[in-house]
Amino acid sequence: MTETRIDSCDLLCLDLPHAEEIRGRLPSPGSLEPAASAAKGLADPTRLNVAAALGAGGELCVCDLAWIVGQAQNLVSHHVRQLRNAGLATSRRDGRLVMYTLTEQGRALLGVLLGDTADNVAAAIEI
Repeated sequence: MTETRIDSCDLLCLDLPHAEEIRGRLPSPGSLEPAASAAKGLADPTRLNVAAALGAGGELCVCDLAWIVGQAQNLVSHHVRQLRNAGLATSRRDGRLVMYTLTEQGRALLGVLLGDTADNVAAAIEI
């Protein structure tokens, strides 16, 4: 019995005008790298949880983040540094504390990944 492949065409049937139109609208290869890096920034479940906490809490220090997500401070510190390196979070020093917040890109990507979940958490915090 021959196995039928359903993931490719059996016939080369290129619709060249349509394909060229789509190809012309694709992002340039150089602009894809930052987007892929940002997506990788939220590819870890712990990092995604930390980002969700930042999304809900606004600006938080590592101590608060560690308690919120139930992880060690050094682990959370590593993950917020990764978020910052990916352009998804920023930090500022406030005396002896370092405060973290999501960037607009971080909020947008978090919203895409978590959808209503991110909005529900943020709304629950505001009440």
